Amino acid sequence: MEQGIHEDEQLLLRFKYYSFFDLNPKYDAVRINQLYEQARWAILLEEIDCTEEEMLIFAALQYHISKLSLSAEIQDFTSESEVDEIEAALSNLEVTLEGGRADSPLEDITDIPTLADNLKLFRPKKLLLKAFKQYWFVFKDTSIAYFKNKELEQGEPVEKLNLRGCEVVPDVNVAGRKFGIKLLIPVADGMNEMYLRCDHENQYAQWMAACTLASKGKTMADSSYQPEVLNILSFLRMKNRNSASQLTSSLENMDVNPECFVSPRCAKKHKSKQFKGSKKDEILGVSYNRLIKIDAATGIPMTTWRFTNIKQWNVNWETRQVVIEFDQNVSTAFTCLSADCKIVHEYIGGYIFLSTRSKDQNETLDEDLFHKLTGGQD
Repeated sequence: MEQGIHEDEQLLLRFKYYSFFDLNPKYDAVRINQLYEQARWAILLEEIDCTEEEMLIFAALQYHISKLSLSAEIQDFTSESEVDEIEAALSNLEVTLEGGRADSPLEDITDIPTLADNLKLFRPKKLLLKAFKQYWFVFKDTSIAYFKNKELEQGEPVEKLNLRGCEVVPDVNVAGRKFGIKLLIPVADGMNEMYLRCDHENQYAQWMAACTLASKGKTMADSSYQPEVLNILSFLRMKNRNSASQLTSSLENMDVNPECFVSPRCAKKHKSKQFKGSKKDEILGVSYNRLIKIDAATGIPMTTWRFTNIKQWNVNWETRQVVIEFDQNVSTAFTCLSADCKIVHEYIGGYIFLSTRSKDQNETLDEDLFHKLTGGQD
């Protein structure tokens, strides 16, 4: 049999590429459960590198899930009370044609909401302290613009940025009342980095949700905006350390086995690469949409390259060197030291292949293209 698999032999399946644009809780319960189990065991067996805080948050989610699974009052998320967006729009149209007034916010689908508020901005530069400066920000459609003050809003902005395709990273410390948003905006030679600082939780939730949707090409008029705001607020409340003190007295009565939720040791595992022109080893991270060069000593990302900017890549199998060419004559090369260059090649090709797929579930999988992009020394 192919790959040494025999008939009636049991297989253990796992996801290799972490790109799940088509997951739907109503239809993909099996896939979601498999993702959950794979993530859980990857942490327990220390197969994945994560911070202690991330591990503890995931442990809290695991405990919550385990309690819900044992509860008799399991919520039904597919109840008939959830009205489809299209059906709601049709109902509103019917009421309007009959001379009535629709109360749903879907009545005016052409109106794109706007966010406008004072935020603090910081752009990292070498040899500069991290000082934030306040500006008047306006968020509309998928773009964000900022002015020196509110009175200049009708004039030319200091800068206007389209966030479509950017990276949005939360920079939050609830206990320290720090609510920041890190934006990585793609340019030809990597990423432009900027930080936004909000004053309070509600402001952060609104702007974070708007930035997240804009990075996916969606506006605040999308039906997922308000749920996204509520999810962010709920997550902030969960991270609030004040709530932990209220539960201290009841923790002793809980039947909790820590080994079931976190790894026995917080060990760091890195795969190092040596970049051309560099005298020291660097860490290369491969994400679903970008490559990241990380400083091995500090763990701070140094350079980011988007897959959308890749023109071509080549692998020298003898010297184990990977050469990648980007748009506008930008290129980089590195030699794999602790990992096979075939792994890097497979992940780059695999993620680029997944990015070409549409959300149409009836789409036929182009296996030839997949093997061409991920093939080894063919």
